[in-house]
Amino acid sequence: MKQNMGIVLVTSVVLLIVLSLSLFVVDQRQNVIVLRFGEIVGVKTQPGLFVKVPLIDNVRYFDVRILTIDSAEPERFLTSEKKNVLVDLFVKWRISDVQKYYISVNGEESRAQTRLLQTINDGLRAEFGSRTVHDVVSGERDQIMELMRTKANEDAQKIGVEVLDVRVKRVDLPQEVSASVYGRMDAERKRVANELRATGAADSEKIRADADRQREVILAEAYRDAQRIKGDGDGKATAIYSRAYEQNPEFYAFYRSLEAYRQSFKNKSDVLVLEPSSEFFKYLKNSKPSK
Repeated sequence: MKQNMGIVLVTSVVLLIVLSLSLFVVDQRQNVIVLRFGEIVGVKTQPGLFVKVPLIDNVRYFDVRILTIDSAEPERFLTSEKKNVLVDLFVKWRISDVQKYYISVNGEESRAQTRLLQTINDGLRAEFGSRTVHDVVSGERDQIMELMRTKANEDAQKIGVEVLDVRVKRVDLPQEVSASVYGRMDAERKRVANELRATGAADSEKIRADADRQREVILAEAYRDAQRIKGDGDGKATAIYSRAYEQNPEFYAFYRSLEAYRQSFKNKSDVLVLEPSSEFFKYLKNSKPSK
């Protein structure tokens, strides 16, 4: 009885071991290739529990999530102006056909990354060589990146890979040319600033001259209006005097003589030398004492 129990126990253990060696699980983040003596006998792209031949079949797992290639050092490219630029970029990619991926690069991620970087660098070298520094920095940067993604994806399909995005993180000038470029930029900015200052000074002089002209015109018009108003006032005053004189000429003559006396003898030190028969003393000679 004990012997039978031992046989059953051993058989159960063996079955469990064989069963564990015969089953494998595929995660939703993975694709699996089943190999038999180095030959592909199955490809699993859907998650689940699958069976293989124990001790004969070998299973290799591949991550099908989005992966990133980030260049360790900036690459040097030559523009159409024969100027070197340092480009730092990254690539987003993933496995699209795991069987083709395994056959092309033996399923090695490093080899796939090397292939993608070579393709992208060759394309960037050609694109940068036909454009200026301004174009690659800002003017046509997005267009270049989309063009490179398309070209890199076409080549990547041959190894079962899909390129999702190619982005340039930074475009710098080498240290040896940065100083000269910045010097030219500084000189250009100073030239523009001097032109703006000169234009501002010319406009200032023009505005000041126009203001002075308007001031002279306003003063001349004001003087003209003042003289006209003064002339009108003098004319009205003369008319009033004339009407008053016509009403009583004798009284008007007397009043004017009194005003003359008052102005002539305003100060005690005033001296006036006249003939006694002068018209100035007309009303003094004819005055009679009141009774």
